[in-house]
Amino acid sequence: MSAALVGYSSSEDEEEEEEEEEGRGGTRGSRRLPVPECVLAMFREEERDEKRDDSSRHGGRVRCFPHERGGWATHVYLPYQAQEEFLELLELLASHARTYVPSVTAMEEFHVSLSQSVVLRYHWISPFMQSLKERLAAFHRFFCVADRVKVYTNQNKTRTFVGLEVSTGHFQLLELVSEVDKVMEEYDLPVFYKDPSFHISMAWCVGDLRGSLEGQCLQELQDIVDRFEDSARILRVQWEQIRCKSGNKFFSFPLR
Repeated sequence: MSAALVGYSSSEDEEEEEEEEEGRGGTRGSRRLPVPECVLAMFREEERDEKRDDSSRHGGRVRCFPHERGGWATHVYLPYQAQEEFLELLELLASHARTYVPSVTAMEEFHVSLSQSVVLRYHWISPFMQSLKERLAAFHRFFCVADRVKVYTNQNKTRTFVGLEVSTGHFQLLELVSEVDKVMEEYDLPVFYKDPSFHISMAWCVGDLRGSLEGQCLQELQDIVDRFEDSARILRVQWEQIRCKSGNKFFSFPLR
């Protein structure tokens, strides 16, 4: 089994043109020496970092950790490709949640996390992926059932999520996390949460709004799931690959 690089993109800005100005206090026709490109690049990178951390550019979302130059945000997870019926259920849940919190937004991509988000140095990426490949090589495809509605927040409680918690397949997920944790420990990175609640996030909103989404709203959302036609089939998920996103690169590890 091999780790395949399944996607790559770059969002670096094009280099800006330099302009020369007439020098002050110099002889007629003198010019200021051009600022070295390496210095200009430093200030352009600082400006890009400020834009990355500007929550107004990301729907109010706030980073769990600040952008670190030369660091690649990295996350290991099981990707889920949503089908039409799953998206119909999602729309029902998001629409009902909006009657309690109007800012609730449906997720566009779906997964079950196997790690926290951590920061890798660039030169760590290849050996890190090789370690993942070796530790995950023996795992086979398996099923999970995610049918229990639950409300979550991120670590710093800047966002709230409505998710579907895994009710069947927890043991297999713990085995995967155990191997991913060992790779994290090799690089002195944080391991996954103790006693994790594995789930597929369905919708989110800014802030800690558990008080509005739990209780009566949560029960009504669970009723929607329980009554949804053929939900037992829709919410039984077969996992076929593990994926790792590092910066703007994606690595795939097929299960046997």
